[in-house]
Amino acid sequence: MIEITSWLRIDEDELVEKAARASGPGGQHVNKTSTAIELRFDVTNSPSLTDDIKARLTALGGSRMTQDGVLVLFAQGHRSQELNRQDARERLVELIRRATEKPKPRRPTKPTYSSKLKRLETKSKRSGVKTMRGRVRHDD
Repeated sequence: MIEITSWLRIDEDELVEKAARASGPGGQHVNKTSTAIELRFDVTNSPSLTDDIKARLTALGGSRMTQDGVLVLFAQGHRSQELNRQDARERLVELIRRATEKPKPRRPTKPTYSSKLKRLETKSKRSGVKTMRGRVRHDD
């Protein structure tokens, strides 16, 4: 079991890990060993998560989410497979932890009376500046 918060845990059977070859420089070592880890977590079919957490996690996942609702994390920053596995799991835990936080509801506000007056005053000043740009009349 992977502990996300004190009240939320995910079974390790829900994770699918696959080793892959890391990209980038590394010489002969990178061409022979599969040190990168691809971690897949099925968000939509997870029995551990509630519906609102699933919705927020899907939004947080962004381009890492597949059409089927699977979150894919790819870790290749370290030279060892075990460190990459830990990195991918830590990133998953952090994403789920962020998804558990409910967003603070937005309360609509009204502009203050003085801000309304200030806005109208600046509008009238600007209007006066623009009317002064008109043609000059000679009424002689």
